Amino acid sequence: MGYIMDLRKAVGRRTLLQVGAGVIVEDERGRILLGLRSDNGCWGYAGGSVEPDEVVEEAAKRELFEETGLVAEELSLFGVFSGPELHYVYPNGDEVANIDIVFVCRRYSGELNCSDGEFTEVAFFAPEELPENVSPPLRLPLDRWKNPPKKTVTKR
Repeated sequence: MGYIMDLRKAVGRRTLLQVGAGVIVEDERGRILLGLRSDNGCWGYAGGSVEPDEVVEEAAKRELFEETGLVAEELSLFGVFSGPELHYVYPNGDEVANIDIVFVCRRYSGELNCSDGEFTEVAFFAPEELPENVSPPLRLPLDRWKNPPKKTVTKR
């Protein structure tokens, strides 16, 4: 988060284009791991800003470990999300236009914890039990995960 904090010193609270890497962790029962964010009191998956020259997959793995204590053994690209639904103003007034590169992780190891302070608790949720208070910029990716688009078959 050093890069974004350095930019904040120059631009204040004005909108920054922020590239993030997020991880939707699925357990063997099809539930996903969410954490209760300490900054806005909403639930979300692990993720954060990609630093300059950082490989996006490595950023996703780093954020997952820092925020949950889990080590991603394998990541699959889920989607790239952007647009007005991901525009967000943090509780401190900092404004961002997010581009969120989201991965799914089904193979992981480690012990769950919230040691870095970004989450106050973590828990697995079944798709039909997702909490109502999801962090606003994560709603679109989580809605897509819960309700994947129908695959169409093209006849030739």
